[in-house]
Amino acid sequence: MNGILERTLAILELLAQHGEGLELAHIADALGIPKSAVHRLLASLQQAGYVRQARGHGQYLLTTKLVSLGLSYLSHSGIVDIAQPLLNQLAETSGELVRLSVVDGERLTWVARAQGARQGLRYDPDMGSDARLSCSSSGWAWLSTLPDDDALSLLVKQGLGKPEDFGPNAPTTWPDVMAQVQRTRERGYSITVDTYTLGLSALSAPVRFAGQPAFGVVTIAGPSVRLDAARLEALATPLLACAQQLAAASSASPFFQLTALPADGVGANAASPASGKRPIYAE
Repeated sequence: MNGILERTLAILELLAQHGEGLELAHIADALGIPKSAVHRLLASLQQAGYVRQARGHGQYLLTTKLVSLGLSYLSHSGIVDIAQPLLNQLAETSGELVRLSVVDGERLTWVARAQGARQGLRYDPDMGSDARLSCSSSGWAWLSTLPDDDALSLLVKQGLGKPEDFGPNAPTTWPDVMAQVQRTRERGYSITVDTYTLGLSALSAPVRFAGQPAFGVVTIAGPSVRLDAARLEALATPLLACAQQLAAASSASPFFQLTALPADGVGANAASPASGKRPIYAE
């Protein structure tokens, strides 16, 4: 990494994964950037208010400024406004965690949630993180709406990750992942058990216009001890209904207006039918 912007963004992304902070030497080693360059960039980020140094320690941490920017963007995008009532309803019906992830270029990011579990075991991941496409139910649901070549290209770019970081049932080869994508395509929704995390089951449905790639995914997730096979199948109907309602309401969100391709596929900024989406920052 040679460019200043590229290096700066890499530092921010690395610090975002370490809430306890990192020392300058660790950042330099992890990113392969000279310590002197890292020091200059951290100083600039501190001056701009994006990074702070723990008092009395050497660790550098992110401030809440990036979080504030993200929340401000979501509040103006209309995503949460249209999605939250529907997510709340599905959470109440299922009694489990319900999440919405949105397609942003080559990423699938969780942006909204509703918790239906009131007691006992609860699964509640951090928002703002990207789904691992190879072993998450949301990843399979999105990929199932794409041509196989496009789905495989996205998978290869992200990678399978380390097997020890995921559940025991996580696919370990590209053909295994694509087989699950095909099963999802045939069924209309995905089901995962102990793939993303040990003890976690989930099912996801794509949010899409008929015949077009997904521009979002809605997911129900919870402990496998509660979400057995029968329960997962029973929740498929309300899950699919929620996905359809989200698609119907998507026109109220500026974000979805720029990322979703209408069923007729027309429009001056429309992408190719294969991609099924417009550039988010289209002119």
